[in-house]
This record gives sequence, structure tokens and C-alpha cells, in this order.
Amino acid sequence: MKLSEVKNKLQTLEELNFQLANGTFVPKHFHVTEVGAVTKDFIDCGGTVRHEKVVSFQLWEANDYDHRLAPQKLVSIINLAEKVLGLGDWEVEVEYQAETIGKFGLEFNDNHFVLSTKTTACLASDSCGVPKDKTKVRLSDLQATESSCKPGGGCC
Repeated sequence: MKLSEVKNKLQTLEELNFQLANGTFVPKHFHVTEVGAVTKDFIDCGGTVRHEKVVSFQLWEANDYDHRLAPQKLVSIINLAEKVLGLGDWEVEVEYQAETIGKFGLEFNDNHFVLSTKTTACLASDSCGVPKDKTKVRLSDLQATESSCKPGGGCC
């Protein structure tokens, strides 16, 4: 989800909630402790230099049960980060504490944000020798043609 999409969704909300991919919600007393720009420059396994920029939100659960982060307050934090940090309309990723700090994508469902799972992948599979997935075919789906062998046809 791009930063502009997040800001648009925040404008429609009365309450700010984040749901984990497993269906549980981040406790209502969370804080967004950071809105930042993350730049990653790297070389993939095929030797291609790559550059990636994302907006990062860090969610933190505090023992402060009396305060809730309102959607408009998060919009004002984002606006300040755009101005001071020069954030672009980049994808948003969310850091949230689990067994270790987890990185999540961000989606929107009904009236709340969803922390979606992220996966790794080979970015240079065509040049580093990763085999392509084979197409799986069920034999029962194959159609016999005039040129195909048939039982008792004498071709085998």
C-alpha cells in the first residue's frame, strides 16, 4: 500500500486499528513510534545493483492504556515526516514486535489496516540458475488425439 493510500484511508476513519495476518488485532493502546524513510541499496545474486525506498511505520505496545492514537494525529505525523524527511509516495512497511522485530506489508480491509506477511525471493532467478517451476498436469485432463497412441492401436 502506498503512502498516499494510507493517508486517504486515515481520512475516513474514526478509530485507528491494525490487524495481524493471523486475525488478531494489535492492542488498542499501541503507539506509532516512528514514521521514517528506509533506503536499501544492494546487489542481487545475479550482480544487478538495486535501490529500494519504503516508508516505515514502527508500532509499539506501551503500558499507557489511557491514550489512543487518533487517525488524524497519525496524518499529522506523516505530513511532518513528508516535509522533513522528503518521503515519497512509496510502499509502506510496518515494523512490529513479535519474537523479534517483524516486517510486514500493509493492506486495508473494511475499516482497519492489516499487517500482511512479506516473503523473500530470488530477484535474479533467470541469471543465477534457479529452475523454473514445472507446469503440473493431471493425466486425466489430457485429451487423446488422432496421432496419439491408443490401447490396442499397435503403436507401443
